[in-house]
Amino acid sequence: MAPARRTAAPEPATANPAPGPRVLKKYPNRRLYDTHTSSYITLADVKAMVLAGTEFEVRDAKTGDDLTRSILLQIILEEESGGLPMFSTETLAQIIRFYGHAMQGLMGAYLEKNLQSFTEFQSRLMEQTRGLADPKAYTPEMWTQFLSGQAPVMQNLMGSYLEQSRGLFEKMQEQMKLSGTLFPGFPPGRK
Repeated sequence: MAPARRTAAPEPATANPAPGPRVLKKYPNRRLYDTHTSSYITLADVKAMVLAGTEFEVRDAKTGDDLTRSILLQIILEEESGGLPMFSTETLAQIIRFYGHAMQGLMGAYLEKNLQSFTEFQSRLMEQTRGLADPKAYTPEMWTQFLSGQAPVMQNLMGSYLEQSRGLFEKMQEQMKLSGTLFPGFPPGRK
């Protein structure tokens, strides 16, 4: 008699999640529901997803409207309210002044590209300091102290970042000049 053949158990439906970003639903009671884990989550859980690089979107449970930016802004507000804020009052005021301004879109693109350059700089720095200590264990104050003792390395890395930043700024200036050529009187106040 031949031995019985075993068949593999079927994979559960959650083993192959749907393609695309993870969907979080926001209900009127302000609760967030993670459709991937079928459970309610907090803003701290969403922050952990951001830190882990998990792609997600937040949708209004009733209307389906995209609320992702709103949730991310809530996380930033919580971070700015507690501990060591990243933005000074003047920086926040400057950002607000760009809303409704003709340069709003250009400034947004400039900030986004500059942040991408800084992220690349951070990755190179982490790579070069690997093995010295766990970079995640450093506080902002400890990083400042560490970096001040690494002048030649920092000058090299920072120089590259500043060069990229300068290039982005020059591109923005070129776009402004082009706008002035295409639209006389742009930017406002120019004669």
